[in-house]
Amino acid sequence: MRLKALLLALAVTAAFAVAPEAAAIGAPRLLINQDFPDPDVLKTAWGYFAFSTGTSATRIPFATAPAPEGPWRVTGDALGAVPVWAKPDGGFWAPDVTQLADGTFVLYFAAAQKTGGGMCLGAATATRVEGPYRPAGDRPLVCAPEDHGDIDPQTFVDADGSRHLLYKSDGAPTGPPAAIWTQRLQADGRTLTGPRTELLRADLTAEKAIVEAPSVVRTASRYLLFYSADTFRSTGYHTCYASAPALTGPFVKADAQFLSTDLLGGKVDAPGGADVVDGHIFFHGWLGGGRTARGLYELPISFAGDVPKLG
Repeated sequence: MRLKALLLALAVTAAFAVAPEAAAIGAPRLLINQDFPDPDVLKTAWGYFAFSTGTSATRIPFATAPAPEGPWRVTGDALGAVPVWAKPDGGFWAPDVTQLADGTFVLYFAAAQKTGGGMCLGAATATRVEGPYRPAGDRPLVCAPEDHGDIDPQTFVDADGSRHLLYKSDGAPTGPPAAIWTQRLQADGRTLTGPRTELLRADLTAEKAIVEAPSVVRTASRYLLFYSADTFRSTGYHTCYASAPALTGPFVKADAQFLSTDLLGGKVDAPGGADVVDGHIFFHGWLGGGRTARGLYELPISFAGDVPKLG
């Protein structure tokens, strides 16, 4: 009986030893309490800008703030015109904005093609970060038939100044599952060069054949690829990360999820679409216990020993 009691005491002590670390994360900060899904956040000389998937009234909503913590204010529509190849009422999804060396801003987005209705990636340019952005060219930037849809563009600029476009291929129910790819961009930000490289596929049970919303962070010696998994309408939707010695891989998935409804103590429902900027991870989650609007949330993030840590 004494041995049993000792083992029980040790188990209780171990359980409570983990609790303070978990509690130190703190509650995510709600930055935008209205529909603002798939956030992309950009730090500029004029403050912080965020862009989101379109709404019924706005193609690409954008918001501004003087600091990562806010206050954030949704101010307008960044996309000034519909591309000739895209359905005007098909929606504009998961934008990403980057600035080129010549000062030009490029907006990447996903939209449905007029012909066939499949999702493809497009680009638009502007002289100001808030736009208006004008479509570049009369064809999509990425539209691979074998992908069964291409969405969630995200750019990454490496230490050598090279630019890369990451995105998701949807996959098909009877074929390969969703995957995340990267391909190098030329200096104009609108021309792809060289072959594309597959970074990872949805091969875990919890991913439900879906990986999406890629975002890359370079640490001291690793490349960390954050991504969302599962169905975005499910409470099981979550954010994970994988690491690699180079942008082209090989990427190894972390053993555990990074953001999830359970890991955040139910404070955010289905956290995903993450973007890491300036010591903060931004992500969306369902508002009000329903499935009608996703707000913008934030948590501090750091990278000690090439491992991401919240709080």
